[in-house]
Amino acid sequence: MQTAAQTDTTGAAAAAQAAAAEPKSLSGTFVDLVDKVEGWGRDIVLLLPNLVIAILIVIAAAFVARVVRGGVRKVMERVTNHAPQAKNVANLIATLAYVVVLAAGTFIALGTLGADDVVTTLLAGAGVVGLALGFAFQDIASNFIAGVLMAVRNPFVVGQIVETNGYMGTVKELTLRSTLIETFQGQTVIIPNAKVFQEPIVNFSATRHRRVDLGCGVGYGDDLEKAERVALEAIEGLDVRNTSRPVQLYYNEFGDSSINFTLRFWVDFSKQTDFLDAQSQAIKALKVAFDQNEITIPFPIRTLDFGPNGGVALSEMQLNTSRGDA
Repeated sequence: MQTAAQTDTTGAAAAAQAAAAEPKSLSGTFVDLVDKVEGWGRDIVLLLPNLVIAILIVIAAAFVARVVRGGVRKVMERVTNHAPQAKNVANLIATLAYVVVLAAGTFIALGTLGADDVVTTLLAGAGVVGLALGFAFQDIASNFIAGVLMAVRNPFVVGQIVETNGYMGTVKELTLRSTLIETFQGQTVIIPNAKVFQEPIVNFSATRHRRVDLGCGVGYGDDLEKAERVALEAIEGLDVRNTSRPVQLYYNEFGDSSINFTLRFWVDFSKQTDFLDAQSQAIKALKVAFDQNEITIPFPIRTLDFGPNGGVALSEMQLNTSRGDA
């Protein structure tokens, strides 16, 4: 059985519900809209000092980012000795530094406005995206990092002759992803920077000099001292030889038909034909000098021994065979 108070409360609630269900008048809606706008205005006024500070922070971050970009570019150019192929790397790293500083300033500005949740969400999203991209493009990333390190270390430059990964030729281009080498046969080889960075690199152009090792031999019956003197004089007379370094000759083995030696001399080297021309001239000069001094360059000789215990010539073997048949 309801009391009088409960009945009044129930009636008031029903009346309020009925009033809410009735459509608002135009004047009531306008009043609500004005209240909302006034609330927004109060919020903006309260937020205005922080908003000004946030804008100033972004402007300052943009200025600092530009200064950092210029400084990083200068430092990278000094580190890479102004190498032409390192220009792209310097610009890229400078741009990355600019973006990092500007992003840091933007995050600080958002924090000033009280948007900590937005900053946290952005950082979390960037981390997830970065992790996914790292797994998806790990080969590209490794080649890129190797290209940056090679540009900084500068093991070779465009135009030099190098040998790496089983290929020898002239470096035509060094990008952030790959190295282009033109072989002496005219083919272009594109090698990923990660492989170039991990494998040994032979730079033939770094010192601008190259040694020619010429192997030859003389007969066992020749005078070795005379052969050495004649060979050294022949090579010392070459115009292509680098006269700042001496010509060297070393006997190194008793061969099947000759006593072998190696002639060593140096030439100025800027292209592969410098080496090949010097080697060719040395072979011709050595052959002419040995012919003029009656020094033999023997060819391989094979002796066939037909005796069961050795030491029996073919003619004697045939004679013994014919006598036995008789």
